[in-house]
Amino acid sequence: MNRSRVFAGTYTAIVTPFQRGAVAYDELRKLVNFQIKGGISGLVPVGTTGESPTVTHEEHLDVIRCTIDATKGRVPVIAGTGSNSTQEAIDMTKAADAAGADGFLLVAPYYNRPTQEGLFLHFAAIAEVTDKPIVLYSIPGRCGVEIGLKVIERLRAKYPHVAHIKEAGGSVDRVDQIVTALGKDMTVLSGDDSLTLPFMSVGAKGVISVVSNLYPRQVSQLVQHALAEDYVKARALHRRLYPAFKALFIESNPSPVKFALAQAGIIGSDEVRLPLSPLTAESRQTLLAVLKSIKG
Repeated sequence: MNRSRVFAGTYTAIVTPFQRGAVAYDELRKLVNFQIKGGISGLVPVGTTGESPTVTHEEHLDVIRCTIDATKGRVPVIAGTGSNSTQEAIDMTKAADAAGADGFLLVAPYYNRPTQEGLFLHFAAIAEVTDKPIVLYSIPGRCGVEIGLKVIERLRAKYPHVAHIKEAGGSVDRVDQIVTALGKDMTVLSGDDSLTLPFMSVGAKGVISVVSNLYPRQVSQLVQHALAEDYVKARALHRRLYPAFKALFIESNPSPVKFALAQAGIIGSDEVRLPLSPLTAESRQTLLAVLKSIKG
């Protein structure tokens, strides 16, 4: 594995299809092929969108293995292996590494709210067990803690393969600070579909996207135009997709995007696991109207 590999472009945070309570691996394979045909740059299984909090450890690894197998090397797979338990994240990362993952998405520990020193030690411990690329994932709205710039700088200085961050703090200023401080040494990927274009305008290199589950080609094109600094075309696609960027988060992710995928016949069911719940009738009507307007 090339430690300096750069993940840029559109990476789909792929949903985990369920049927009658079980992971629907055949459906997952179909979805993987749909994504690759749509031109995405890579796949991110079992992140939050893949319902990592409610799959078992065995299912978690089986979803990663199935995704890797289904891609057949056509695109990289960044496996979600983060946890608020450092040892659990280490074990999951080692197992995903052995399964052939191309990199790892590591969310900041949630609920226990470590200090910045604790964050550094947590990610450093994981970085010691692999030399494949690590994508830090800062999402303070869910975790209660932000991966501070100094922590990012320390990790990057010590571990060459810690060279990416999924930024989901909602701040263009924060992206600008990371890019200014680290330049080409740290690749920023947007963690919010609606902020992909603004983040890329100050130096982000793509997105880990929920919306690309449903619109892989359109999101990929938006990102490619932005990478080419063709902001006229990128802005046009952003404006076309913006209603979906909002409506697909009308309720807790991934319930809306699973409903949309099922309605489009891309997966067979919109089933989610508790404590997530199916969309309300009102949300379904709102989402369908938005999707119809985009299709039209």
